[in-house]
Amino acid sequence: MSRRRLSRRGFIKLLAGCAFALGLYALGSMPKPPQQSPLRKRRSASHYRKLSGSIVQCELCFRRCLIPSGGAGHCTNRRNENGELYNAVYERPCVVHMEPIEKEPMFHMLPGSRILCVGTAGCNFKCSFCQNWSISTRPIEETDSFDFPCEEIVREALASSSAISFTYNEPTVAYEYLHDTARLARESRVRILFHTNGGMSPEPLRELLKYVDAVTVDLKAFSAGFYRLTSASDLAPVLETLRTVKESHVWLEIVNLIIPTLNDDMALIEDMCLWIRDNLGPDVPVHFNRFFPAYKLSNLPPTPMATLEAARKTAVDAGLLYVYIGNAPGHSANNTFCPRCGRTVIRRIHFTVFKTNLDIDEGACWFCGQRIPGIWRR
Repeated sequence: MSRRRLSRRGFIKLLAGCAFALGLYALGSMPKPPQQSPLRKRRSASHYRKLSGSIVQCELCFRRCLIPSGGAGHCTNRRNENGELYNAVYERPCVVHMEPIEKEPMFHMLPGSRILCVGTAGCNFKCSFCQNWSISTRPIEETDSFDFPCEEIVREALASSSAISFTYNEPTVAYEYLHDTARLARESRVRILFHTNGGMSPEPLRELLKYVDAVTVDLKAFSAGFYRLTSASDLAPVLETLRTVKESHVWLEIVNLIIPTLNDDMALIEDMCLWIRDNLGPDVPVHFNRFFPAYKLSNLPPTPMATLEAARKTAVDAGLLYVYIGNAPGHSANNTFCPRCGRTVIRRIHFTVFKTNLDIDEGACWFCGQRIPGIWRR
């Protein structure tokens, strides 16, 4: 059998062919990188009505946006496609993190426990002092969002023995995501809460509160002018939200971020505290939080401690029983005191609980038996 001699050119062609074949084989056998799905699941929005010409009116929050086909609401998440409204952030958070429940702040619920925090893109307020503006002021397409189904949130909470909180941005704009997760959490006996600016409409809020254990509401000031100036929003819907939460018997805590020169007038703070006492009751915890320069208000200084202490004294003098100072690690007003005997019931430093002098079964002060309202058992 004769043997053909391979020329130099033929040898090079043979090598090239082998390399190409090996490349195809390697390319076919390599695992493909995960695909970034645009929207995992498209969810029809609730609480809207159809108008003529494929226009819809969203009725989820106080803005009641009129949205044409192809458009989005003020929050960027409620989107009209040919006369049907959809939620663009359903099961698509951009932040998921485990936090102490005290960071919410939520001081009268499962002290020292952890919460699985979920946040999405968008907001229906435009606060010039927002700490989380990088997600709240952007549509989902401009964030690093990812798939996190409602069922998986509940499974993770069960596995970690944590509660669930929708927070960081405004949960109203992820309403269907929060609602479906809350319903599943209730079925699985997982505690769930959310932190809101208070702009949700009463009807969807009442529907949601059926499945929720607690709510933290930002009462940014007791001034409609402040809301218009700093948040492009309004005070009246927030007051209505506070009444609605209280009437539903869902646990409620209030946060007031005191910003120097903008909402630190003690006369207005006194009016706010008297309104809380008379409309919600003296046992609703109120947190006066320290402002730090952020977003568009980086020109203002942090809140002086004297201002926070004066606000707390005003609240106590108005008859509020549980008044805290936040964003001030080590301050004695991080603690919970018994309104009867004055002893420390829960000792905290910032978000860390060091000692609990509380009968969990009775929800009462160990020293004198005074009932301390809140959610103390899982």
